[in-house]
Amino acid sequence: MERRYRLQKNGQFQYVYRRGKSAACKDLVMLYAKGKGLRVGFSVSKKVGNAVVRNRTKRRLRECFRPYLGDVKNGLYVFVARPSAAEATFQSLEKSMRYLIRRQGVLKEGNRAQ
Repeated sequence: MERRYRLQKNGQFQYVYRRGKSAACKDLVMLYAKGKGLRVGFSVSKKVGNAVVRNRTKRRLRECFRPYLGDVKNGLYVFVARPSAAEATFQSLEKSMRYLIRRQGVLKEGNRAQ
């Protein structure tokens, strides 16, 4: 996923935490706040594992979200990984992310069929 789509500053994350609507499942929590452009952030705490595990989890989450870049509404998204996300398979993370995106209703109108 390209850097221009990423949330990077702590203030941006704090804005989404304060103003965003959340949805959760076993491995992930997704927060969404309306915004002008499309920005996505991934939060993986030390509860998930050591640095290697956290970075691998973030890479997997970025790849899970990449197919949705053109299909979701503009706004600010934050995905928070729960400790179970470290042991989850890539397919399981994809399924969880798809569930959360649909549950929040952020897919654009023409892309409901996925």
